[in-house]
Amino acid sequence: MHRMQPDGSAVVSAQPRILASEVPVALVFNGISHAVMMATPQNMEELALGFALSEGILDHADDCHGIDVQTVRDSAAALPDGMHGMEVQLEISSRSFARLKDRRRSIAGRTGCGVCGVESFAALDLSFAPLPHYPWAAQIGLPEVLRAMHRLTDKQLLNVQSGGLHAAGWCEVDGTLLDVFEDVGRHNALDKLMGCLARSGRLQDPGFVILSSRGSHELVRKCAKLGIAAMATVSAPTSMGVRMAELTGMRLWGSCRAAQGILHSAGRGIESASAG
Repeated sequence: MHRMQPDGSAVVSAQPRILASEVPVALVFNGISHAVMMATPQNMEELALGFALSEGILDHADDCHGIDVQTVRDSAAALPDGMHGMEVQLEISSRSFARLKDRRRSIAGRTGCGVCGVESFAALDLSFAPLPHYPWAAQIGLPEVLRAMHRLTDKQLLNVQSGGLHAAGWCEVDGTLLDVFEDVGRHNALDKLMGCLARSGRLQDPGFVILSSRGSHELVRKCAKLGIAAMATVSAPTSMGVRMAELTGMRLWGSCRAAQGILHSAGRGIESASAG
């Protein structure tokens, strides 16, 4: 660690430092490897289930019959010395597996853009049914969003140690923060949260997602895919993220810091109800 003295001289001191964990994770469906991503090696079962649901591999959590997580040594994975990997084996229904094989494409890894490996515009999977109208979504205002955001930092336990992790949280309509998942990738943190909600049967509960990131298109897409009606992010959204929120009818807040936030998309049925 370096710090400056009042006279301008530098003082160097050694301090222990905990860094964020990042390992390659292979998701294997019925024995066939489908995706490899870089992720923080906690909550692997939730990550795998959330990914499978938000990417349309599974329709329901019940389509997953079992999940097994194994560490793969560096030598066995052909990785550099000291860099071990993880493999998550999912046993899925025959219907889901047949559909996966029909549309399977090579995905080298999910990065910040969220679409690496896609071969055509049509394969982006940006078109799906609009969200239903949830009357309670209009109650998710700035006070509720800021209440949840205020608690998010305190619940980012891994980030407190390393300073290098994103978080996704699930909140009740009044802003009570219930669940928080962390990962080096914002999309991975969201998938972990989605997997948790799916396993506990809470995907259809009234509430909203908060993220310590920008509102980019893949995060809006993942939430809309699973019927999440509202989302709030610490940073500003992208233009494509806002457009997707408008098209799907998602209530989208952005730039939620301190005592401010911006409502970029009011949500399905809310504009028309307000106009009337």
